[in-house]
Amino acid sequence: MGLRRIGLIFWIYFLDGLLLSMASNIGQNYTFVLREKKFTRLCTTKHMLTVNGMFPGPTIHVRKGQTAFITVHNEGNYGVTIHWHGVKQPRNPWSDGPENITQCPIQPGKSFTYEVIFSTEEGTLWWHAHSDWSRATVHGPIIILPPIGKTYPFPKPHAEQTIILGSWFNGDVKELIDEALATGGDPNISDAFTINGWPGALYNCSNETIYNLVVRHGKTYLLRVVNAVMNEEMFFAIAEHKLTVVAQDASYIKPITTDYIMIAPGQTMDILLAAKRSPSHYYMFSRPFFDSNAAFDNTTTSAILRYGGNYIAPSNPLPNTIVCLNSSCDGPDGNRLAASLNNVSFEIPSIDILQAYYRSLSGVYTTDFPIRPPYFFNFTGAVGNNTLHPSIGTKVKMINYGEAVEIIFQGTNVLTPENHPMHLHGFSFYNIGNGFGNFDEKTSPATYNLVDPPEVNTIGVPKNGWVAIRFFADNPGKL
Repeated sequence: MGLRRIGLIFWIYFLDGLLLSMASNIGQNYTFVLREKKFTRLCTTKHMLTVNGMFPGPTIHVRKGQTAFITVHNEGNYGVTIHWHGVKQPRNPWSDGPENITQCPIQPGKSFTYEVIFSTEEGTLWWHAHSDWSRATVHGPIIILPPIGKTYPFPKPHAEQTIILGSWFNGDVKELIDEALATGGDPNISDAFTINGWPGALYNCSNETIYNLVVRHGKTYLLRVVNAVMNEEMFFAIAEHKLTVVAQDASYIKPITTDYIMIAPGQTMDILLAAKRSPSHYYMFSRPFFDSNAAFDNTTTSAILRYGGNYIAPSNPLPNTIVCLNSSCDGPDGNRLAASLNNVSFEIPSIDILQAYYRSLSGVYTTDFPIRPPYFFNFTGAVGNNTLHPSIGTKVKMINYGEAVEIIFQGTNVLTPENHPMHLHGFSFYNIGNGFGNFDEKTSPATYNLVDPPEVNTIGVPKNGWVAIRFFADNPGKL
């Protein structure tokens, strides 16, 4: 079967408690109650939408190949959907969760039961709201253990712990994004980052809000790291400790030992930590990687790795735009900030696309999404006014079942270039190549890794660079 290459796709995206031992409470039925709850961080108290009153939300435990049923009761103030990030959901797009793509929002006072089918995934994934910015407070981890009788492809760790990197906004996140969408400007940046819901000691009015992870000397721990931050790629490190990455996006990789990791929004990593340093307190730090001129939250969240036992503790642990009428928006030159692929900015329909497809409803979407940019220019050089005003539409690309597909994501220098994560629903894919500058159809494929490329569901397209991915279209529904 031949490989189908969906030509250069360029994008501009400006908007952008103790140790848990090997899970024994594995179940396939969960109840999520969406409700507002009062939280205080950074001396600011607010009500925010949560699942079961938790921030981050509850953990889903399953084994590879199992099916989980999660009933969501919406006791909040607006419609919300839940997405099971990285779960392939074979033949089951109806429970994938993107608002107005595969389902309508779950309205206040209503309930919906998701059938979440796990197939080849093993490791760590996560779930989150898929309605505007609700995922800032509505998210949690998914732990997929090996099937009964199987074990990890590495020595069994002493214990496991989930580390969730998140964003904290002093304001109401729905009001923030609603205002940005109304004015066409950039939304406010976050006020802090968090580790397991706590900003840490480096923020004002935050000395007592730091997460502690207790370990035993000489033991090895499996850390399941989730980047639930809204927009930023994040560095993560533990002082004086090495990290051995053994999996990404619920897929095992060749172990990589490093002093720190950089993890994209939506990405997950499984990491082995050997607690072999002198018993003491050690800082965990996470701060953003950002290579753009856009505003961003340039702060650092912290937590403490604390050895158990008797010792004297230290005092301190070691975009493009859409034209607005009469220049009435808050973006550049009075226009609206927007994201686009091949110069098309996505318009959310009022009827979800999946329903429209299966019921043959006309007027919801068109099938003319371009597989190549409308014209080529020096994407990463002096772009001038190229592609500043994209078209708006709900466009899809139909792919035949079983086709081998290659997609090249090309970053551009339009307005403010930056690194950006890309996530594929319903599939894992192979990251076969990447580079800086413009993708060259004649020379760049020679750099592909076709021997042992990593299998992931989220990748970061480098600033003014490109990434090539491949996958088989073997899960009917939508991407």
